[in-house]
Amino acid sequence: MAAQKGRDLLIKIKTDAGSFKTIAGLRAKTLKLNSQSVDVTTSDSTGGWRELLPGAGVRNCEISGTGIFQDASTDTDIREAFFNRTAPEFQIVIPDFGILSGDFLISDLSYGGTYSGEATFDIALKSAGIVIFAVL
Repeated sequence: MAAQKGRDLLIKIKTDAGSFKTIAGLRAKTLKLNSQSVDVTTSDSTGGWRELLPGAGVRNCEISGTGIFQDASTDTDIREAFFNRTAPEFQIVIPDFGILSGDFLISDLSYGGTYSGEATFDIALKSAGIVIFAVL
């Protein structure tokens, strides 16, 4: 995979109309996939080496982003999902790689700004169910 522009990594939220729209104004985005392992090591494990149980454990996906306000409708969708504690469907588009999609809970939403700068926001999403990967 060749080098990609960071701005091409997109986070999209599903609207009430059933389509996906990009969360506007995100300048920095981070995606983290995690697969916790289950240690089944015993005193009989060969040479005292750790043994892990294949196919077991909990998988999760976390996404975070930082941006500026640009789009009132996207801000409304995010704010409503946070305050209503719903887990809307999101898509994470990774250029030349694929799309991750699933339900995510907004675990953190913060707003900030400086006197001579723009208003900003930080958002963190945590998977709230199965996450599906589709190749682009």
